[in-house]
Amino acid sequence: MYIIKAVNIASTFLLSKTLSEILSRRTKLEVIVDQKRLAYFKKILLKEKSRLERELKAIDTGILGQSQSELFGENSYEDHFADSATATFERERDLSLERNIKDILQRVNMSLAKIEKGTYGICASCGKEIDMARLKALPYADLCITCKKKEEESW
Repeated sequence: MYIIKAVNIASTFLLSKTLSEILSRRTKLEVIVDQKRLAYFKKILLKEKSRLERELKAIDTGILGQSQSELFGENSYEDHFADSATATFERERDLSLERNIKDILQRVNMSLAKIEKGTYGICASCGKEIDMARLKALPYADLCITCKKKEEESW
């Protein structure tokens, strides 16, 4: 009976030691995987940032290349109303695109800052982890699907 207890105690000790080693190895492996994921998303976000900055510069160059009278929609008397409407539409489109690009660029910069702080991939509303598929589709997402649906329903 004493031998059985000793064997049980020894096997429990060995099992717990092996289990803790496995868990610590798994934790180290998870850290490596998380670091690789963060590096992957950081690379994607930096590419997106660069692309958005190029688009913003192209739009700004187009807007700044216009004269002040063109920018404010003033046209000469020789222009037809349709030409004036087309110019106004294009100007409004460019300004709308510029606002959208600035908004996305701000989100990308916030995501890059979250990577540096170690909070990337955490929902800003509920604090849960954002699904990997969502981050792959929208790397600058700051809300999980559930919280985003709630936000959209409240509009």
